[in-house]
Amino acid sequence: QVQLVESGGGLVQAGDSLRLSCVASGRTFSISAMGWFRQPPGKEREFVSAISWSGGRTYYADSVKGRFTLSRDNAKNTVYLQMNSLKPEDTAVYSCAADRFGDGTTQSRDYEYWGRGTQVTVSS
Repeated sequence: QVQLVESGGGLVQAGDSLRLSCVASGRTFSISAMGWFRQPPGKEREFVSAISWSGGRTYYADSVKGRFTLSRDNAKNTVYLQMNSLKPEDTAVYSCAADRFGDGTTQSRDYEYWGRGTQVTVSS
């Protein structure tokens, strides 16, 4: 099993920045990729970004490309989502997920482990 704990959410104004963290524990050796998804109020969960655990290749949704940066610290079993130039439409619950087999898929069904999420609210 892998446990994931997110942190770093909060209430900010449009244009501000936030950095989310996700710490993995347990059988972390089994992780091949990690991703972030978000669920805006009243909407479906959507892909935000993913990173392969070994090579560090990153993937981004078009809506966040150029504003968000995903990085990893393998020694700390942690991924960081740096979010800049935040917009009100970025408001959502952000959840971290871990994949045992892929290289950074955009499909939530491919991730086996999930954190509880952290709320990000961006006011206009």
